[in-house]
Amino acid sequence: MRKPEINNKGYLECEHRQISSAASGATMIIKALEKENVDMVFGYPGGAVIPLYNKLYDSTLKHVLVRHEQAAVHAADGYARVTGKPGVVFATSGPGATNLVTGIANAYMDSVPLVIITGQVPCSSIGTDAFQEADITGITMPITKHNYLVKEVSDLPNILSEAFFLASTGRRGPVLIDIPKDIFDREAEFVYNRNRKIPGYNPTYEGHAGQISRAVKAIKEAKRPVLFGGGGLLRSGASPALQDFAEKARVPVILTLMGLGAFPGDNELYLGMPGMHGTITANYALTQADLIIAAGVRFDDRVTGKIEEFANNARVIHIDIDPAEIGKNVNIDVPIVGDVKTVLEALLKNVQPGDTAEWLQQIKGWQKNYPTLCGSNGAGRPIKPQFVIKELSRLSPENTIVATDVGQHQMWTAQHFNIKRPYKFITSGGLGTMGYGFPAAIGAKLACPDETVICITGDGSFQMNIQELATAVNNQLDLIIAVVNNGYLGMVRQWQDIFYNKRYAHTALEGNPDFVKVAEAYGAKGLRAAGENNVSSVIEEALSEKGPVIIDFIVDPEENVYPMVAPNCPINEIIFGGARS
Repeated sequence: MRKPEINNKGYLECEHRQISSAASGATMIIKALEKENVDMVFGYPGGAVIPLYNKLYDSTLKHVLVRHEQAAVHAADGYARVTGKPGVVFATSGPGATNLVTGIANAYMDSVPLVIITGQVPCSSIGTDAFQEADITGITMPITKHNYLVKEVSDLPNILSEAFFLASTGRRGPVLIDIPKDIFDREAEFVYNRNRKIPGYNPTYEGHAGQISRAVKAIKEAKRPVLFGGGGLLRSGASPALQDFAEKARVPVILTLMGLGAFPGDNELYLGMPGMHGTITANYALTQADLIIAAGVRFDDRVTGKIEEFANNARVIHIDIDPAEIGKNVNIDVPIVGDVKTVLEALLKNVQPGDTAEWLQQIKGWQKNYPTLCGSNGAGRPIKPQFVIKELSRLSPENTIVATDVGQHQMWTAQHFNIKRPYKFITSGGLGTMGYGFPAAIGAKLACPDETVICITGDGSFQMNIQELATAVNNQLDLIIAVVNNGYLGMVRQWQDIFYNKRYAHTALEGNPDFVKVAEAYGAKGLRAAGENNVSSVIEEALSEKGPVIIDFIVDPEENVYPMVAPNCPINEIIFGGARS
């Protein structure tokens, strides 16, 4: 792509070319989306994108009108995670575009494919601080896989084609296209080519044969191996290969928060999630392993704890499609750049069952001695939040899609909701975005209308995008919103409890609304459970309802998430906590 030309006034010049009997920029966008098999767009109109919405009016594309642009990105993100297809977003210039930033950063951190189309002020006004002008390409440069400012309508078909290609190949991610308002109305020839090749962009899919041979040898020699998998497993569709590999090689599996669902939660080889709020078994296994087969993970600080003392006894094989991740945080013995699914399938052809019986027996001992606790307060006492998650898991259909917000409820869900299949758990991992879960659940439900979708959220997170109740009601979505209501910003309060001598500075959410009445005001159903004796009944009622249902679970306000590893501590130095009496 050519660099923008700067005129003597310091702003971009766009060529004014009109080609009769050709397509306008807005028409090109609609046609390109149709050619990319896009069936749904999430957005919010404004002045700079009126020409685009005018063409959308006559299109067969479904447009989901959200109530805030941030929710549009999160909904498109949820749609993308459960379908594997790029989510598509429309937003206007200025505040419409800048309202997308948190959602774009969230998708970038979690490698989610999105194509985002923003309006911009007309070409002649760029650089003049015009009404609702913002340099969204500059703002989002660090948080997009790539972005474009379109200055010639004739470039638009190629840019759109490239955007979908970049978003959905290699390490996936968000791509933004910023389009000045006058470009929507200008015309040029529309020729769309989906057979794309971009100079300098050549993701590696096949692992190096020599490195794969080294990995096979290391696996054969290992006595205490673990397979440590993350979100890359899901992005590459590697779940079947992972299960076949683990069972053939008899290697136990640990999954990060982003990898949950890539391996069945009820499989005997599954050890749970590692790290700050991971299972004791997973943390002990990583600490004592002599080989870690890392597949599609970033070795995030929440997983590794004190990096200098992470897995010092282990050789490390690292498989990732992004070469920048290999060796970034942890020293690697066998680096393999490639698609996780492709590499695991190559390993599977050559790997043999290992001598891991003694190791698996030791792991079973840890699992027996250190179960993840799920307390119960009994009748007449505040509900234990873990009990709520356990009951939601027990009563929900097998294929339920679970979306969470961020905080204590997110960790309790990861610990206690049995995720057995891929693409059934969506959450904000890298950025940790409160307000993500509810709109992401909307996107997931729109993508999978026949599946049960539950958003597990907190009273703090829910209120960050609570206005999307209008979106859920307007689209008649059978969607359950389970509010784990403890009256606090729970995770921050927990840290204040443990590390700051219970100095609860501004974490009590005084003035919370009555969520049942809020539901009713929007035209949704509202239910409440204030004791353990009616938790099951309200869940069963919600599952039988049509339309959105909020369940307000009044839980123990000072319950903490355990086990826990303190910041900058080794992951085997665990605060056990336990059920509070």
